Amino acid sequence: MTSTINASPAAKSPFDCFYVYPTVSTESGNNANLAIQPAEVSAAEQQASRFSTVCQVWAPMYRQVTVGGLFTAGVSGLDAAYQSLLADWNYYLAHDNDGRPIVFIGHSQGAAMLIRLLSEQVDDNPALLKRAVVAILAGGNLQVPTGSVVGATFKHIPLCTSLNVPGCAIAYSTFGSQPPPDSLFGRPGSGVSLMSLQTSSAGQQVACVNPANVGGTSGLLSPYFRGSGAVPWVTYPDLYTAECMTAGGATWLQVTPTAIPGDTRPLVKATLGPAWGYHLDDINLALGNLVSDVAMLESHYKP
Repeated sequence: MTSTINASPAAKSPFDCFYVYPTVSTESGNNANLAIQPAEVSAAEQQASRFSTVCQVWAPMYRQVTVGGLFTAGVSGLDAAYQSLLADWNYYLAHDNDGRPIVFIGHSQGAAMLIRLLSEQVDDNPALLKRAVVAILAGGNLQVPTGSVVGATFKHIPLCTSLNVPGCAIAYSTFGSQPPPDSLFGRPGSGVSLMSLQTSSAGQQVACVNPANVGGTSGLLSPYFRGSGAVPWVTYPDLYTAECMTAGGATWLQVTPTAIPGDTRPLVKATLGPAWGYHLDDINLALGNLVSDVAMLESHYKP
């Protein structure tokens, strides 16, 4: 049984969403240029466009490390990507934001760049902290002291433990089983952590906040994937549960099919192998939850 759900953009929303896309550029060289390519447009449509129901979405181009440069760009390539995003951020603040509260959204390299941006530009700035509604940092390895919700990378931005208190972060990486030792995600001081200069590991863990049950344990995911033709979006209610787990030095969001008898709906796969888990679908597996989480946090935001 299928049904149609309509959604309308919040054209006059008092909230902004500042979105930074993941590694998608297939340009030659270590860093992309600023020409808008189909890959960047597709990423923004798939990951950020549904947030337009709760905010005005800003998706700046930046000189990200390309797919080909991921393992060759080095510190200079990462810094070039960050400095490009920093220039976007400063322009956005000066010309586009007009003092509105901000939701930060990033995935993979985009989340890593946002983690560094938040750490260096927002975390110690009381005025900007006051305008930060929530930071969604999927697949970026935000680090916190083991067992804590704040400290390590951010000193003033805690992990979300409730949808009643804005100014927090929702961070996670999705897997169908425990990440292997060579995973780029879920392990502090290694992998994608290095893209945001998070090199420490002692006494730290990668953060996990369950977008399907913020402050709780297991919850049902509300996935949204791009459809085709006259069906722009497809969702699969009650198909997955999610729960934050820690084992073997890794922390991750465990995504498990509900195994409803007779259910023939398609399941996500670890397309890039076990070390990547469901990384390509980090956002879309929980997109409905994340949009609802943002709406709830916005409702409690007090300027």
